[in-house]
Amino acid sequence: MSRFSPRSNYERPGSRVAPSGPAQPAKPKLRVLFVCVGNAVRSQMAQAFARKYGADIIDVESAGVAPAEAVAPLTIKVLSDRGISIIDQYPKQLVEVGGPFDVVVNISGMRLPAPYEKGSRTWDVEDPYVKPEAEYVKAADRIETLVMGLILEIRNQKRPDPFSK
Repeated sequence: MSRFSPRSNYERPGSRVAPSGPAQPAKPKLRVLFVCVGNAVRSQMAQAFARKYGADIIDVESAGVAPAEAVAPLTIKVLSDRGISIIDQYPKQLVEVGGPFDVVVNISGMRLPAPYEKGSRTWDVEDPYVKPEAEYVKAADRIETLVMGLILEIRNQKRPDPFSK
């Protein structure tokens, strides 16, 4: 009879390899909605940064209270300069993005309709629409910082506080 047991390493007394248990189910992604006035600048930027930095933990949408006809060309350019393409994006109404959302970020400076207002957080970012490119860059810098903070908050296992500003 052989002195070796057919048991695997994790079953051997004194073994350092622990048995693996069942795989843990993936945490469901949080649904995040960014809202601005025309869904042509700020909310598009926020959505783009959120997809770039947090696609593994959030599903993200953007919409406008009063959608513009197209995404502002300078929005596309400023994001492209940062290596982010939104060429296929277009302004959407709130009703087009569905719901419910775990986090609604209001960048519009306006009150949102009731289903979106409750529990939303507000980000104060000046609208650069029809202003010089430098204003778009400034808005993008601010939005990128805010989005990264939100993503870090989520990554740190905290549920976002919908009332923080």
